[in-house]
Amino acid sequence: MERMTLLPRWYIFTSLIFYVFILSCYNTIILVNGQATQNPCSIKQTCHECIQTPSCAWCSQPDFGEYKRCFQPLPAGSTTSSGTSSSSSSTSTGSNVKQCKEEFVYNPQNEYATLIAKSLTKTSGAGAAASRGTSSATSVFTQTSSSSSSSSSSFSSSSSSSSQHQEVVQIYPQKIQLKLRLNKMQKITFFYEQAEDYPVDLYYLMDLSQSMKDDKDNLSKLGDELASNMMSITSNFRLGFGSFVDKVVMPYVSTVPENLVEPCSKCEAPYGFQNVMSLSTNTSRFSGEVRDAAVSGNLDAPEGGFDAIMQAVVCRNQIGWREKARRLLVFSTDAGFHYAGDGKLGGIVKPNDGQCHLSRDGVYTHSTIQDYPSISQVNLKVKQNSINVIFAVTAEEFEVYDRLSKHIEGSSSGQLTNDSSNVVHLVREQYEKISSSVEMKDTASSALKVSYFSKCLNQTDLQQTNKCDGLKVGNKVQFEANIELKECPKNPSEWNQTFFIYPVGINESLAVNVEMLCDCPCEHPGHPFYEEHSDRCSGYGTYKCGLCECDDLHFGRRCECDVNNIRQGIGEDLTAGCRPDNTTTVDCSGRGQCICGQCECETRADPDEQITGPYCECDNFSCDRNDGLLCSGEDHGTCECGKCVCKPGWTHGPRGEACDCWSGNDTCIAPGSTEICSGHGTCVCGQCKCDEDEQGRRHSGHFCEKCTTCPGRCQELKDCVMCRAYKTGPLTEEECLTNCTWFELILVDQVKMDEQIHENICFFDDENDCRFEFVYSYDKQGKIIVEAQKEPQCPPQVFILGIVLGVIGAIVLIGLALLLVWKMLTTIQDRREFAKFEKQRAMAKWNTDENPIYRQATSTFKNPTYAGK
Repeated sequence: MERMTLLPRWYIFTSLIFYVFILSCYNTIILVNGQATQNPCSIKQTCHECIQTPSCAWCSQPDFGEYKRCFQPLPAGSTTSSGTSSSSSSTSTGSNVKQCKEEFVYNPQNEYATLIAKSLTKTSGAGAAASRGTSSATSVFTQTSSSSSSSSSSFSSSSSSSSQHQEVVQIYPQKIQLKLRLNKMQKITFFYEQAEDYPVDLYYLMDLSQSMKDDKDNLSKLGDELASNMMSITSNFRLGFGSFVDKVVMPYVSTVPENLVEPCSKCEAPYGFQNVMSLSTNTSRFSGEVRDAAVSGNLDAPEGGFDAIMQAVVCRNQIGWREKARRLLVFSTDAGFHYAGDGKLGGIVKPNDGQCHLSRDGVYTHSTIQDYPSISQVNLKVKQNSINVIFAVTAEEFEVYDRLSKHIEGSSSGQLTNDSSNVVHLVREQYEKISSSVEMKDTASSALKVSYFSKCLNQTDLQQTNKCDGLKVGNKVQFEANIELKECPKNPSEWNQTFFIYPVGINESLAVNVEMLCDCPCEHPGHPFYEEHSDRCSGYGTYKCGLCECDDLHFGRRCECDVNNIRQGIGEDLTAGCRPDNTTTVDCSGRGQCICGQCECETRADPDEQITGPYCECDNFSCDRNDGLLCSGEDHGTCECGKCVCKPGWTHGPRGEACDCWSGNDTCIAPGSTEICSGHGTCVCGQCKCDEDEQGRRHSGHFCEKCTTCPGRCQELKDCVMCRAYKTGPLTEEECLTNCTWFELILVDQVKMDEQIHENICFFDDENDCRFEFVYSYDKQGKIIVEAQKEPQCPPQVFILGIVLGVIGAIVLIGLALLLVWKMLTTIQDRREFAKFEKQRAMAKWNTDENPIYRQATSTFKNPTYAGK
């Protein structure tokens, strides 16, 4: 009976010790559904530090004791280590086993609300809008992370009002409100649709140096055709014209007095830029203005085109750019361009200010005062004013301007003929190219990360892209933007920002108002949990979010300590605040000093090594190491409170808790296979550990696909491969059909050894000295697959008779050839000698007189009386 009473006491004492141990370990470890995870919230000391940590919440409950206020709420339905279920807002974790009342928990979430959502519209005629419902879009934008009802009402009011406005709307919605918490992504969906008969402003900016005279003449003739072509695209079309030469200073332009008046024959005085004709619906005037515009001349090859582009872009009122229109700036030249820094050659060192400097006559007044703009300045102004620049240049300069267009947003390039006769076709082609494509960009700061996804034409799934091509009027494109707050700016005034998501070259955008949730409302005056000179802080500090923020002369958890006179309250042991519980008498975990109930942790020689925590229980340097690297390096994990917190994909290995083990099995599966380690091993830390089978055979290789101790099967397969592949060998046809069908044979042109697949390669010679080779491997079912060469490699046959006859024939042919050559040489020599003889004989002079002494041997007598009777 006495023994029965002692057993419960022992059991209770052991349970108490175990419970205290669990409480001390619970400081940094949370048990969720039976799995231990690192608690990143336990070391956060203030409310703003707490909520800047994902998945952490803050408890502002008064009189909460020494429990940690920053905790990790458990998901709904999860269980604690005691097996009890908890809600996401009412249970503190970490060292807080005490529950925090829900009304004191601050755990903000991302919020989304639509502010302006005018319906997408089409225009017709002169630009009157025909409103069109967007029911599909409505279902997307009535969802809010925290309060869907407020978003829905916001959309309804804005949508109903949008139907009353007669304006072109191509992006939906137009304004939204976001509340973002650090490192928590928020998805938003928006739509773009090109409106029919959308207004177009086209400003033709032309180089009027002497070399462009024939181009100007052709443009004046084609002006009406250009206008009619653009009018066929949109009835709401306006056309303007401007010209440029270069800065009127040396060495760009000759400053000799007579050259300043007439730089070339029939040329006008040089100038920088002139707005000849502002954008107007009177397109018939365009041809006359181009025809009457006078050409001029300059000295160097590059022109002052950047000055002209800058003024044509920023002088919106003088040029006449409309707010709701697609703005096209056609830049035509046959020469290069000067850019920032070139002005120093003419003594102009003042940078371009990017402002409008046109006189009442439309002449650029600061041409000789300011330097040329830079490419980045031009790009900035083009983006700010939503203008599409079309570089229409000749073939010699096309490559330069094509490269330039890559650095100016929304610009493109086209090749002009030498006399600009194809300008109408070029402008129409480039406009169709620009209008059939939409590219989304944004003005978000570096604190925000924006990623784009889209369902372009003929696509059912979202693809990561911000650009869609091949669009036509009426094609509605859905975009999705993932917005994530990556860091809280140091300046609190930047915690409320507005950035714009806009289609390139179109003066419409989606305005995104972002409120960054980087601090807590209870840290600001006016909140119920904010009290200055609070009694809770002994009157020497400000009570914020359940904690005291002491003035410069006091410290302690309740500002009870004075720096000038450290005092202790009557009957109060201030050192108790330096120990987590009553199980230890060591203050500040032995790594700090207890000053007036508060731990002041030691500082290390290495400034990167820090001891933290209310009891100096945490540090960032005592975690396990692997190869000398803390937590195996920053790519694998980080050291928090003496424990390695592994990054996704890594876990603790068998050698320690250093995040040195890859948690996936993907690196243990051979290409083309689904088995881990080919079924002959286990995957340990991303590498195969091969097993030894019952027969003592050991596998090896990266995927345990090789068996170095397994006997080869070349000899076993030899005869069957010979009979099946080449109809040779010792086996008869009947024996081959009976005994050689237990493997699969594949004939290939050339056998190749693949170490990832094949077990072995086999070589043999047959009775004809022909070599044949094959490789064998195993499929997933263990069946042998043999790949054999189609034709054996036999030695070539030697034809001796042919060689002998060939040699004899060659000798005979060589002899005949020599005789023929000899005969030709002798014939040529004889002909030469005979010709020489004939020539000498013809030149000889012979005497043909008769010798008077000589008498013929016979004499002829004629009888005169004989009459032939």
